[in-house]
Amino acid sequence: MTQTTMQTRVFESAETLALNVAAWLCALAQASDHVFAVCLSGGSTPRRLYERLATPAIAARFPWSRSHWLWGDERFVPHTHPDSNFRLADEAFLAGVPVPGANVHAVPTEGLSPDASAAAYEATLKRFYGDEALAAERPLFDVTLLGIGEDGHTASLFPGQPALQERRRWAVAVIGARHEPRITLTYPALDSSRQVVFLVTGREKQVVLTRVRDGSSNLPAAMVRPVGHLHCFTDRSAEPGGRLMVIEGRKKTDASRPWW
Repeated sequence: MTQTTMQTRVFESAETLALNVAAWLCALAQASDHVFAVCLSGGSTPRRLYERLATPAIAARFPWSRSHWLWGDERFVPHTHPDSNFRLADEAFLAGVPVPGANVHAVPTEGLSPDASAAAYEATLKRFYGDEALAAERPLFDVTLLGIGEDGHTASLFPGQPALQERRRWAVAVIGARHEPRITLTYPALDSSRQVVFLVTGREKQVVLTRVRDGSSNLPAAMVRPVGHLHCFTDRSAEPGGRLMVIEGRKKTDASRPWW
């Protein structure tokens, strides 16, 4: 497996990170000349980003009509459940922006088994992609947003789980890693992205972030190898030693000079 260079950008705070990454995501969507596909994550750090997408300054410019929203993983609970990743994104931004309902591709979690849910979502991904096999020159996603757990997991790819070895299926059920079953995309699907972004905030993530950046690490997050670019956007508290450049919050006079 080849090593992918991780490009890191450090922001002053979690709020500054959310604001700047929302603007970056909007700029990517505006610049694309095709359907723009985003693979979403759960968690508190992505929630801040999602909320910024719904603010008038971003929402008024985002090309919602040609943007599609999919999920890297989901807890096997109803979409109305507080732990649902779909519910998080829906409450944070999807319900408040003019995105067509047909452009939101949630993981089905009711009326079927976890294995059937994973198979159904893989079928959804293949219909969206338009093919049964992924091609490196035509990624499934434009942007994939991921977090990193303190145990090194990402999406619902947990240490020691069989899903880490899956190379044929695009989505699988994960049972026993946490108290509830989960559905996760596998590495082939997650890696099929033009931009993969780890969003990492909080001092408690310093140790695992160092290990993920270590080329010899076998943590699940460290095994992500996108066909495109790999980014790590952190706040200063998560950055070990604070040794990398910190991007301050943009002042009004700097609005025409985006960091990207």
